[in-house]
Amino acid sequence: MADNKLYYGDNLEILRRYVKDESVDLVYLDPPFNSNVDYNVLFAERDGTEAASQIKAFKDTWHWSLTAEAEYRQTLERVGDHRVAQALIGLRGMLGQSDMMAYVVMMVSRLVELKRVMKPHASLYLHCDPSASHYLKIILDGVFGPDRFLNEIIWKRTSAHSSAKRFGPVHDVLLFYGKESAYQWNPQFQPYDEKYVEDFYRHEDRLGRYRLSDLTGAGTRQGDSGLAWRGINPTEAGRHWAAPLELLQTLYPRKNFDELTSQQKLDLLDAKGRINWPKKGKVPQLKRYLSDMPGVPLQDVWTDIPPIGAQAKERLGYPTQKPEGLLERIIQASSNPGDVVLDPFCGCGTTIAAAQKLGRKWIGIDVTHLAITLIKKRLLDTYGEGITKEYEVVGEPTDVAGAQELAKQDRFQFQYWALGLVGARPYEQKKGADQGIDGRLYFHDEGEKTKQVILSVKSGKLKATDVRDLRAVIDREKAEIGVLIALEDFSQPMKAEAASAGFYKSLGYNQSYPRLQLITVQDLLDGKRIEMPLEKHTNVTFKQAAKAVPKKRKGKRLAFDGDTEY
Repeated sequence: MADNKLYYGDNLEILRRYVKDESVDLVYLDPPFNSNVDYNVLFAERDGTEAASQIKAFKDTWHWSLTAEAEYRQTLERVGDHRVAQALIGLRGMLGQSDMMAYVVMMVSRLVELKRVMKPHASLYLHCDPSASHYLKIILDGVFGPDRFLNEIIWKRTSAHSSAKRFGPVHDVLLFYGKESAYQWNPQFQPYDEKYVEDFYRHEDRLGRYRLSDLTGAGTRQGDSGLAWRGINPTEAGRHWAAPLELLQTLYPRKNFDELTSQQKLDLLDAKGRINWPKKGKVPQLKRYLSDMPGVPLQDVWTDIPPIGAQAKERLGYPTQKPEGLLERIIQASSNPGDVVLDPFCGCGTTIAAAQKLGRKWIGIDVTHLAITLIKKRLLDTYGEGITKEYEVVGEPTDVAGAQELAKQDRFQFQYWALGLVGARPYEQKKGADQGIDGRLYFHDEGEKTKQVILSVKSGKLKATDVRDLRAVIDREKAEIGVLIALEDFSQPMKAEAASAGFYKSLGYNQSYPRLQLITVQDLLDGKRIEMPLEKHTNVTFKQAAKAVPKKRKGKRLAFDGDTEY
């Protein structure tokens, strides 16, 4: 069984049904909230620019309704007299039946479940914007306890933002909590400022830049640290030898320093060229090299991780996509290799990509099949076919009965799932305009010329005119190939109509493909695919994630470095 899991469905249900108590080492969540915005996935257009048409991934559902009211009451019953109930009641009194209150209610039930699945040493990072962070902090204090609050991290997500009659909002907030007091923590560092290096690391030799510091400590001692070494007696100056143990352990990792005298430790330092000998009669000093120092301890304001630029390799077009460097830092700080990282709103899979890169196990949950498709393709592009053996997708239909059930629940999710099976990108139709197009595939043929496949997905009963209608659409759109995907089997007249459409002749590959193809869901589950030029370099439907390659290191490893680059 694969260590990693990718779940399709409501994260509250998934958490309760599949994720065991105290099984997760780190939680990161970036729950969407904006009552006036649709969250969309944008894909690369044929020329590499963002598509003008936005593909709806999911609508923001945080609105006050009977569902929110029922969730509010159920949550109060579930948590009983726990402090989070008092926090929820207090916020209800202030916010009333608002969208923000609906958001808070939905988050409470999920945060309670997330705490349950966290191991005692686990941490949680909740990513949000300042419009909701103060309410969420009250809820987190209620769920975890005020004493488990560790940081409010400010991440500068953009350089400037125009805003009327107020300062430009350019930051997000990450609320950092530990489940228990003994939470996992790996200190993170930033490189020193250039001016600091110039001012303090003024010396240089074959080992690099260094500064001078004391080898002695204040006060006299009666033991060996107070005795003379190489003719120099620290007691005469009211001091004692203080060889830095941490540096010695780095230079000699296999030595037992408990058995060595202060003078022997100093000899070891000198053997490594770490002691500066001044003019005769003066006390020697320690050479503290810049390469020995990890950097400046990271603070709670992060300005060094920029947002994903328009031309960035990792940019997939997802509007709320976060940079992998941000998730790498969080994962490095609060987990170790082999630990389990959970993202219950995994979107386009940045947390999953960072966890995979850093050798962590992962659990991702999302409520749309479009997101699941995007994540699978991201992993495939980055790691190749072998990655499919390292994770399991739970919640996707595995047979026709499951597909029929999904179609009953939500025909759009069925459509996204079916399109995902053939690697197609959904097509957003304008309201009130049925253009007969549910998805598209793009490919290169005859050099760099972009051509297209039009897809139509039918979850209900087929009509005799469905094939004829699709043929008209591909003629209108000047598409090379049309594909009709259906739950039902096709009739013989439908097959005859499709056959009469003839073939698309690929000049670049000297091969012919049926111009109108009929594929059932059972066909797709059995492994059948669209007949078209689909070599990896010809398919340009989605923007590809960068491939992982071994990183060639130069110099000291940074605290948040991974072992692969993209």
